[in-house]
Amino acid sequence: MKIRYILGLLSLSLTFLVQPVFADQEDIEKALQKAIPGAKITSIAEHDAAGLYVVSIENGPTLHVTKDGKYFVLGDLYRVESTSLVNETEIAKMAKVETVPEDQMIVFKAEDEKAHITVFTDVDCGYCRMLHREIDQLNELGITVRYMAYPRAGVGSPAYNTMVSIWCSDDPKYWMTQAKKGEEVPQNKCKNPVADQFKLGNTVGVRGTPSIVLSNGKFMPGYIEANRLAAELGL
Repeated sequence: MKIRYILGLLSLSLTFLVQPVFADQEDIEKALQKAIPGAKITSIAEHDAAGLYVVSIENGPTLHVTKDGKYFVLGDLYRVESTSLVNETEIAKMAKVETVPEDQMIVFKAEDEKAHITVFTDVDCGYCRMLHREIDQLNELGITVRYMAYPRAGVGSPAYNTMVSIWCSDDPKYWMTQAKKGEEVPQNKCKNPVADQFKLGNTVGVRGTPSIVLSNGKFMPGYIEANRLAAELGL
């Protein structure tokens, strides 16, 4: 897959050098699809501050394309601050997570919410279960925990089916807790967001569970204990 993308991008570089000025995003999309056959473009957006178009490719790289279409940069875009670098590509990816409505997640709400985390989780993941045991502590710290589904074995796997049953149950919070205790979840079926959330996880760079997106846009893979999460959130 990587080799195919590299060859495609080399072809793309030549394509861009001989193309006339692009009139709009539709022309950019056509050129990319011609240069990288089979690539699925998920979004093209103008980055006003940098003067570039940001092009996302499903399960592929992010491209930053000049407005005249003659040049592109492969990889993340950073903003230079006085004392640090800000990864704007990562922030833009994580912003997609914030567009998901909470009613499609399983939410453990803090009574006095000061911040929230969104967790891509798998019911069979040991570290996910460790994090879940700290739900009460996180809530007491003012952190709402919002679960999204990421069955690591993919759509159709036993974990996927269990998560569908949880999302389709009459009490998803209860059954999420039971599943993370190793209990069996009664089978349920309904229209559900599990496959879409798994796909979104892949798009934003989730490669394992738990993967945590902070409300400030920072992405933190792996288990993080409650007090450190609070510190990362400035609490």
